[in-house]
Amino acid sequence: MKTDLLIIGAGPFGLTMASHAKHLGIDFIIAGKAMEFWKNNMPQGMYLRSACDWHLDSENKSTIENYLATLNLVPADAEPISRDFYLSYVEWFQQQKKIDPLPVYINRLDYAGDHHFNAYTNRGEIIAADNVVIAVGFKYFMHIPPEFENILPAGSFSHTCDVADMTAMRGKRCLILGGRQSAFEWAALLNEAGASSVHISHRHKSPSFTAADWSWVNSLVDNMADNPGWFRNLSQEEKDAVSDKLWAEGRLKVEPWLEPRIMKDDIKLWPRTSLTACEKLTTGELNVSFDNDTKIIVDHIILATGYKVILSQIPFFTNGNILSELATNNGFPVLDEHFQTNLPGLFFTSMPAGQDFGPFFGFTISVRTSAKLIGKELIRNLKMV
Repeated sequence: MKTDLLIIGAGPFGLTMASHAKHLGIDFIIAGKAMEFWKNNMPQGMYLRSACDWHLDSENKSTIENYLATLNLVPADAEPISRDFYLSYVEWFQQQKKIDPLPVYINRLDYAGDHHFNAYTNRGEIIAADNVVIAVGFKYFMHIPPEFENILPAGSFSHTCDVADMTAMRGKRCLILGGRQSAFEWAALLNEAGASSVHISHRHKSPSFTAADWSWVNSLVDNMADNPGWFRNLSQEEKDAVSDKLWAEGRLKVEPWLEPRIMKDDIKLWPRTSLTACEKLTTGELNVSFDNDTKIIVDHIILATGYKVILSQIPFFTNGNILSELATNNGFPVLDEHFQTNLPGLFFTSMPAGQDFGPFFGFTISVRTSAKLIGKELIRNLKMV
């Protein structure tokens, strides 16, 4: 197969990129199973922290509000947005835009010179592309801190993204390590699915049950479509201030609708604690020790430790020649103001763009801006090829 643009990843970033490429008249192939990570690694009953204005359409037509209108609903009827509702919106968005991803995995990606890439699928096909957008989302960036790997016995723990079916923990005693929204939401869902007890341990004080304010983020991200160098041109002090403000909203608060679901006798909070030891008993139980001299017995440990960009964890890179050619800084790809790497025609969006464009690019608020900026460069690239 030959295409002007190969989009690898069919989550929100990939689908928005495909929609905008179609709007621009760019020939493309989008490879991946639509919203697979959301369907397989996010639990039913989960709610998004974003509102209806975080939609996918760069052209502002197939918005969440317009989808709601087809159901005779308004945003107040849908917020907080459930995972299942969001998936139904994305399916409608695909139908409106006539986006049909090629349901394959890319096993290997090779750089063959300026604007020449060869992608090898798990079905034995080769896709030759002039441009490639990497939109893999969180899938390959699951973060397990080394200190936990050194303490926890093999098989005793899972990351939150591997605990999407809460019924598997029915009757079990669970310990969640982490103190952000995911830790508290997984605790509520585990409790409601019949876990016998849930403990939540984190090193800082427990966050407050207060609605996060993302309103200031929208204009910053939207304006970057016309001023893409805004974040990278800030001083380090200014960048840190922006990141700290986002951190305060995302990590020092959990949504208030979780409070009545968390403040229960069989959910125990352990703020300002760190794991110091974990022994697997002959019964299979786990004897856990904290730095406050507390010990508890649990059956399974869940790491709500988020995601971290490590490009070498992307299989199609380790199998190909991209990493040896790619310019990186602090583990992130070095990107220009249109998300393009030092390899002409290769773009990154989503989390890997966070260093050059700001921490917002790990959130779906940024799908439209990234698609617009990449689209502008793609038009220029295709004129040169």
